[in-house]
Amino acid sequence: MRPEVALPVLLPLLSGALSLLFWRSRPMQRFIAVAGNIALLLVSLWLFVAVWSDGYITMQMGNWPAPFGITLIADMLSAVMILMTGIIGLAMGIYSLATTGRGHEKFGYYPLMHLLLAGVAGAFLTGDIFNLYVWFEVMLVASFALLILGGERAQMEGAIKYVTLNLLASVIFLTAVGLLYGTVGTLNMADIALRLDEAEHSGMVEVLAVMFMVSFGIKAAAFPLFFWLPASYHTPPVAVSALFAGLLTKVGVYSLFRVFTLMFDQTMGYLQDIMLWGAVFTMVTGVLGAAAQYEFRRILSFHIVSQIGYMILGLALYTPLAIAGGVFAIVHNIVVKTNLFLISGITHRLQGTYQLKKMGGLYRERPWLAVAFFISAFSLAGIPPLSGFFAKFVLVRAGLEAEAYVATGIALAVGLMTLYSMVKIWNEVFWKDLPENNHVPSPQASAGDDGRLIKPSLWMMYLPVVVLAAMSLLIGVFAEPIMQVMILIGDQLMNPSGYIEAVMGTSASAEAALLEPFEGQAEPISEDAEGNP
Repeated sequence: MRPEVALPVLLPLLSGALSLLFWRSRPMQRFIAVAGNIALLLVSLWLFVAVWSDGYITMQMGNWPAPFGITLIADMLSAVMILMTGIIGLAMGIYSLATTGRGHEKFGYYPLMHLLLAGVAGAFLTGDIFNLYVWFEVMLVASFALLILGGERAQMEGAIKYVTLNLLASVIFLTAVGLLYGTVGTLNMADIALRLDEAEHSGMVEVLAVMFMVSFGIKAAAFPLFFWLPASYHTPPVAVSALFAGLLTKVGVYSLFRVFTLMFDQTMGYLQDIMLWGAVFTMVTGVLGAAAQYEFRRILSFHIVSQIGYMILGLALYTPLAIAGGVFAIVHNIVVKTNLFLISGITHRLQGTYQLKKMGGLYRERPWLAVAFFISAFSLAGIPPLSGFFAKFVLVRAGLEAEAYVATGIALAVGLMTLYSMVKIWNEVFWKDLPENNHVPSPQASAGDDGRLIKPSLWMMYLPVVVLAAMSLLIGVFAEPIMQVMILIGDQLMNPSGYIEAVMGTSASAEAALLEPFEGQAEPISEDAEGNP
């Protein structure tokens, strides 16, 4: 029994329950938001160290052996994603103290935040395909409630698009799970991997693979059903936008990596070209959409789509190096994209708008904020020695080795277009003078996300921004040891036998232990002299 596997799920659920218990106490809810996420980060570090030293860590819920019970399993990919969840959760907890008004706190902001983090952690750790669906639905419920918090018209319009497309993805996902269970008779992903290798209906396996690809592709905001994301992510409170940008779409990408390296690896030859060109079109449409925008958060929202393309490109190339590059891109993007949204919230607090044309002068007024933006923005564009450069470098090298020259060339061109968008924000927000017709909010009090006046408390907004900017810089400076972790992830995903053995290897002994109480209870049937029982 390894409790560290379950703690990243249980702690946010406990924090959410405590927040509900102290519903009427605003100070307690705010305290729990920070203390609970500190605890989540600590257990995430514990899990990462345990996986690094011990390899795969599993936990069979209720001591039911796999594949009969529900399995939680942490490999290096899960451990890294859980660690990023802990980091972003703590950043959001601190940042929300300065940006969330009383109205939103009164209507469940902090319990919903904890519930969302629990759903994300559950999706990263589950070894059961149906429970992956369950955790997706937990995330959908929490994210939809956070999205409409405040009830403004723009929020409602964005939420309708968001929930409609995600419900479509959920229907496809659940249908695929039902068909998969009818085909192989199990829901344990390791057991499914074993049985699909022996499946007689190869056509059905390919259909199932396409259904999972479409479902997770929608949830990851991949081309062509990506438009729900830029229509919705700029509408909620900025801390919610940052949390969504950093973690939510990455769960869809994680699911693609997990399912297609573990369960449907035999279909990758058939689907590889589809994924490859899907990744290319995702990159291109996202970056072109961003180039046409002049609203800070809408630009960043389109760039979420564009960067998802790089991650899927790593899966589509389907080599250990490409997988490592794709996961590197996920980790780097979680840090950088979250930070850019947080910075947009600070600029809004300082100048009262997200419209680039109405902003300016922040380079001279807030030089440290300008430096943090510079690091994050140029990292997103892939400028050395920042984290984004090494992620793109590995992907480009993997693309050249796989002779995917067109896709690799487009990836490089998209990086230049990303640089254009980031320079546009820099020029409009930080470099040019503030337009004379812009009335900057008073520094004495500013409106929170629900319109009520709250104290500036800018240090609580600056702290996570500075830490995440430093992380992006450190990932670039210490790229070699981090790349070793990514290479290990690539090797584990491309050789899933270790994952399967970790889940299924103890099944026989566990099943024997399960049946042990019943052994010896049946008396042998005796016969009389004539042979009658």
